[in-house]
Amino acid sequence: METHISMEKSKDKKTQVLVIGRNGQLGSCLHFLSEKPEVSSEFAFSFVDFPELNLTDENQIVSLFEENALKPDKKFDVCINAAAYTAVDLAETEKELAYNINALGPKYLAEACKKHNVLLVHVSTDYVFDGNSAVPYRETDPTDPVNYYGESKLAGENFVLSTWEKSLILRTAWLYSPYGKNFVKTMLYLLENKDQLSVIEDQKGSPTSCLDLALAIMQMIPTALDSQKAKYGIYHFSNLGETSWFGFTQKIAEFAGFSTPILPITTEQYPTPAKRPKFSLLDKSKIREDYNIRIPSWEESLKLVVEILMAENQ
Repeated sequence: METHISMEKSKDKKTQVLVIGRNGQLGSCLHFLSEKPEVSSEFAFSFVDFPELNLTDENQIVSLFEENALKPDKKFDVCINAAAYTAVDLAETEKELAYNINALGPKYLAEACKKHNVLLVHVSTDYVFDGNSAVPYRETDPTDPVNYYGESKLAGENFVLSTWEKSLILRTAWLYSPYGKNFVKTMLYLLENKDQLSVIEDQKGSPTSCLDLALAIMQMIPTALDSQKAKYGIYHFSNLGETSWFGFTQKIAEFAGFSTPILPITTEQYPTPAKRPKFSLLDKSKIREDYNIRIPSWEESLKLVVEILMAENQ
């Protein structure tokens, strides 16, 4: 994948980036990028995760930033919050934990970033919307989550926006990657081990490669740190195009070379504790216009990740 990042050579010091959530999908993709020469020449990364840092412990976050502020050559310029409570169904019963991680954690980070003048990049979700739209959601559209996971993520957005003006909130959807647990890896396992699959066909969205999201974030940072060019607030990012979970699975099977029968079913035929939005498409006009981000099609990015995963399994 192309990882070119243009950055003005206005200072000798590398841009210091703190990543919260090293072991998650996005954190893993950022770590992958951090080892690319064109990235490591411009950015220095610090990765943390639980239990080293408990996002729900305000004192730990305060201490992390205070200790870092005593190191002028390594002072954070950017904090990327790649950590989240993402167990959508469990969030219906583990509400306090979901709220603490998805809402209070970002609040504490925003307060620390404000105190130390650190750009905050916070990742959110399409689940802040109700899924009843007929056209892709814009950043300014009304929010109305249909499950508690979405409520907790929306609360986190609101805390960040009301706390620190130098913040970027990136809403994304249907994330997958070569790392951790995700839909693509699950489907590859099932396609290989089941006689047939039944997959929901009436929920629409755009599968999004975490590798693309990580690259977009890194491409946005130089501009966001430039006081003459920076624009903050909410941005939408997902891969281009649209499909259903059924269509998504068909493409996974095609790229992986599986012929397992895949049957389309409705949401009602596959009940879950948490309701899902039936429409998750995001309008990406703003991020393309403000930050000149190139966004690949979901099929193009999926093919790459499936090839990586299949090669690992050989």
